[in-house]
Amino acid sequence: MASRKEGTGSTATSSSSTTGAVGKGKGKGGSGDSAVKQVQIDGLVVLKIIKHYQEEGQGTEVVQGVLLGLVVEDRLEITNCFPFPQHTEDDADFDEVQYQMEMMRSLRHVNIDHLHVGWYQSTYYGSFVTRALLDSQFSYQHAIEESVVLIYDPIKTAQGSLSLKAYRLTPKLMEVCKEKDFSPEALKKANITFEYMFEEVPIVIKNSHLINVLMWELEKKSAVADKHELLSLASSNHLGKNLQLLMDRVDEMSQDIVKYNTYMRNTSKQQQQKHQYQQRRQQENMQRQSRGEPPLPEEDLSKLFKPPQPPARMDSLLIAGQINTYCQNIKEFTAQNLGKLFMAQALQEYNN
Repeated sequence: MASRKEGTGSTATSSSSTTGAVGKGKGKGGSGDSAVKQVQIDGLVVLKIIKHYQEEGQGTEVVQGVLLGLVVEDRLEITNCFPFPQHTEDDADFDEVQYQMEMMRSLRHVNIDHLHVGWYQSTYYGSFVTRALLDSQFSYQHAIEESVVLIYDPIKTAQGSLSLKAYRLTPKLMEVCKEKDFSPEALKKANITFEYMFEEVPIVIKNSHLINVLMWELEKKSAVADKHELLSLASSNHLGKNLQLLMDRVDEMSQDIVKYNTYMRNTSKQQQQKHQYQQRRQQENMQRQSRGEPPLPEEDLSKLFKPPQPPARMDSLLIAGQINTYCQNIKEFTAQNLGKLFMAQALQEYNN
């Protein structure tokens, strides 16, 4: 990774709480060993990501793109980005790798930061904790240690609060993914739970002083928005949609639990059969010994009793992490509604 000196300009911290399958900075497997402790994003990059979704994102469709920038000490500076083009099944000959190389080569010719530092992806009601994201981020982070994935939530952003978070895989999860062993024993040995699969990296949005002055002027000239809707006691469909998605993930989790219970029952049943077989062999050898006959030869029990295949636990961890994300979203939304209800109750009691 190349590095450069810091430029001038002011920064604005993007406040965001830890959400779903994310550990705090110095938690177990947290960012204590991370190569990146802060992500600095140019305001132009944020606008490009938002524009990309507005132009090509529809409903549950996810948009993705490449992040470009530099590393300065323990800070990752994202200075540019470009989107992955949408292509259909008819575009079978489209080569994404070649497209990325040509884009970065073109940016280098015009003297723009062209180093690959991660990727971004939009999300639908916080549904980003998936196996596809895990595999993609592992590939990026394995090739480029400092790389991050930016998750942009357009639904939360449309409600008036920019939702942009940067995530990395924890060092423990990176080791497990390298071994490609997601059995219950391997995950238990690595001490990995759904809270510490990903780590969130603090984000700072950087703008030049001229941009800050322009925003201040635009804010003064803009008309005062109608803020009465902020006091509305009616619940939007945001809560209902999160509850529906939460129930779907809980159903998937219950199915995984059934599979795991079936595996445990089969394992227990096989252990009993193995024990009974050993007892029969022992009794038969004692009878042969009493008759002066040689004992039966030893047999490989692992060939006679093949252990049942344990279910992969990584999918269960991802489902648990996604459930945690939905619960956090519901908690934030209901906290606002409860505050409105308590305020309305106090006003009503005061008027009476």
